[in-house]
Amino acid sequence: MSSLNIEEVRREYLRRRLAGAAAEKRAGQALAADRRAPLVLSSSQQRLWFLSQFDRAASRAYHMSAALRLRGALRRDVLLRALNMLVARHESLRTTFVQTGEAAFQVIGSGHAGFSLREQDLRSMPAAQQEPAIARACRATAEEHFDLERGPLIRGCLLSLADDEWLLIIAQHHIISDGWSRGIFVREFSALYEALCRGEGDPLPPLGAQYADYAAWQRAWLQGPERAVQAEFWLQHLAGAPALLPLPLDRPRPPSPDFAGACVSFVLAPSLSAGLKELAQTHGTTLFSVLLAGWTILLSRLSGQGDIVTGVPVANRRLRETEGLIGFFVNTLALRVQLDDSLTVAQLLAQTKSTTVACFSHQDLPFEQVVDVLRPERNTGHSPVFQVMLSLNNTPGGSLQLPEVSLTDFPLPHTTSHFDLSAVLEDNGDHIVGGLEYASALFDAATVERFARYFETILAGMVADARQTVGRLPLLDQAALAQLAGFNAAARTYPSRLVHELFEEQAARDGMATALVCGAERLSYMQLNERANRLAHYLRAAGIGAEDLVGLYLERSCAMIVGMLAILKAGAAYLPLDPINPRDRIDFMLKDAQPKLVLTQSSLSDAVGGLPYLALDTGWDAVAAYPATNPRGLAAPAHLAYVIYTSGSSGKPKGVQIEHGNVQRLFAATQPWFDFGPRDTWTMFHSFAFDFSVWEIWGALVYGGKLVIVSREEAQSPELFHALLAHERVTVLNQTPSAFQQLIAVDAAAGAKLALRKVIFGGEALNPSALAPWFAAHGDAMPQLINMYGITETTVHVTYEPLQAACVSQGASIGKPIPDLSVHILDAHMN
Repeated sequence: MSSLNIEEVRREYLRRRLAGAAAEKRAGQALAADRRAPLVLSSSQQRLWFLSQFDRAASRAYHMSAALRLRGALRRDVLLRALNMLVARHESLRTTFVQTGEAAFQVIGSGHAGFSLREQDLRSMPAAQQEPAIARACRATAEEHFDLERGPLIRGCLLSLADDEWLLIIAQHHIISDGWSRGIFVREFSALYEALCRGEGDPLPPLGAQYADYAAWQRAWLQGPERAVQAEFWLQHLAGAPALLPLPLDRPRPPSPDFAGACVSFVLAPSLSAGLKELAQTHGTTLFSVLLAGWTILLSRLSGQGDIVTGVPVANRRLRETEGLIGFFVNTLALRVQLDDSLTVAQLLAQTKSTTVACFSHQDLPFEQVVDVLRPERNTGHSPVFQVMLSLNNTPGGSLQLPEVSLTDFPLPHTTSHFDLSAVLEDNGDHIVGGLEYASALFDAATVERFARYFETILAGMVADARQTVGRLPLLDQAALAQLAGFNAAARTYPSRLVHELFEEQAARDGMATALVCGAERLSYMQLNERANRLAHYLRAAGIGAEDLVGLYLERSCAMIVGMLAILKAGAAYLPLDPINPRDRIDFMLKDAQPKLVLTQSSLSDAVGGLPYLALDTGWDAVAAYPATNPRGLAAPAHLAYVIYTSGSSGKPKGVQIEHGNVQRLFAATQPWFDFGPRDTWTMFHSFAFDFSVWEIWGALVYGGKLVIVSREEAQSPELFHALLAHERVTVLNQTPSAFQQLIAVDAAAGAKLALRKVIFGGEALNPSALAPWFAAHGDAMPQLINMYGITETTVHVTYEPLQAACVSQGASIGKPIPDLSVHILDAHMN
């Protein structure tokens, strides 16, 4: 809609309003249904009727409830008479719905039907028992199922709390009422009660029409030419709009909504409320347009999307005869705002203004009809066209004043939500009050409270300077910024010894302990250390030293670990080259990194591209002549330890250079969480060219554990891998979530018990719901499942989150930073 000229829209809106005034007069004269024929449903009623037939939970989400505490000399007989007179006055309050063939129709009950009021005396109850009884009565009145065919569709409950105190609860189904209707109900009830108390008759003027007349008029209007004009507008307005707004959910979206919800309330300060009104006045727009602009910015920030569709309710009472009727008139407009970070606040306000004017001038087409015109691809998991709402309450209020009775609102729990997230706002004069209603299946209250603070901060930023771009508007308040500052209070210290030196200490402490297993071959710490020492001395003699790069082009084997240790002991850095990778990738890495030497095996030596190499299987005799003693320390924390090439998702692979100090600190900083030690058995499951292997290899060898190299066949077969885990009594398992999911399926059928103590996830995003079968079988204490996040550039892991069974339904985060790291959350502008 950004292409719309605002002056053209304004003129078009004025033209339509002038033409509409005459049409409303003509329509008003003919606003009368043929009572001899079945009474049709309005378009909105038709939708709720359909929902009620197929989903009782969805129908319950459309219950409208309110409660009042009354103190004083209440006349209960007059109260009931006034309620009965309201039911007699408004046909909608005594309407039910029946199906004949494939169509549903309205059935108007007798004017003598009366109001369904249940009374309950709680005066004799102690206060401790009275409160739960009140809560039960409120819940029963609000949530009890409405039978749309039998009725009644409005009911009440009057609780006697003391001789001069009552609680009145009224619930009705949305199919017969709306927000505007509530104001009518309050005003007319107040007038009737007061007149009856004075002994007077009905003070209300007769109604010129009833809701059934409006429904018949709407059906006729939908057959007319104006429908096609409005339908074409909505087709153009919403063409290409995204089907789903990807908000950051706390839990995965369920297959279908349960409509359970809650609400977080907030109040904008008087200064901010006044500033928003002044901003609207300065830019020639409305308070609603300003709030819509701020709401759009918030949703764009949360979703990372610049095309935002928000549902906006409108009273839809443009016919004069409908203004005083109780009924379901409200319509919903889909307002689409397209923004990018370069727009100024002033430019966005102009756009929201033009969009709002254009959409409001086409508000007569029911939203159900808009959906029919658009024909979006239906998804049972979310509502079509939009999943968020914004409303600014300006319906005529009802100030309920009864003779000799004081009244106060009695808040009822907010238990439903039609959409993912809805902002419900009201201008109370001095300040704007509001609430964020949310689907509790998707969000936690704490998350939505944070959204409310973001919204307030964005609005304050708009008021502060309308010339700034929306991308520069602040999102975090001072409290959040202070929290982030404390969040990153990390102290970085490096251990005094490098990882291969820590391995040497383990070899000296218990040389006979098993260090390495690869198929039938087993090496003790002493054997592994001596082999690596001989090769390290050989490399030094060959001119390999600090910061030199040595390639490792070997199949999974004990020789691979020997070579890795020897390179580090020689003071050099290793470059892992996995033979399972495509030849062109190997060629690229060799050409790009230019290692000084490549350690390989004879079957692979043709692929080293003319670089110097040593085949460990055929050239070991030359190596065996060198000493088995530890070389003196030849590397420092700032020296390079390895270079691992990324997958190349952004174009071509890039070599990430990691220093010894970063490998050291990874294990030193995380050890208090894991308590790794000689009792642990690890697997090397991942490719040694994937940085997860750094954690697997050194996690075992630094702490005196046993490292089991998983063959390619075992890595590709969940059944063989599970058998290996059981046979070797593996206690520490590192897995990508997708690999572990295959293992879960095998574990459920396997007879062998595992000895796992820790299962650590990394390498890809975790879907907690996939862990449900594992938690069901094993619980969440032993083994402990842990989610860790990181990238190659940050040395394997950055954050840590222990997982509990509750994460299956509640979701899981990436957790907290490793203690010696700082984590910063940045926007597109690096703020």
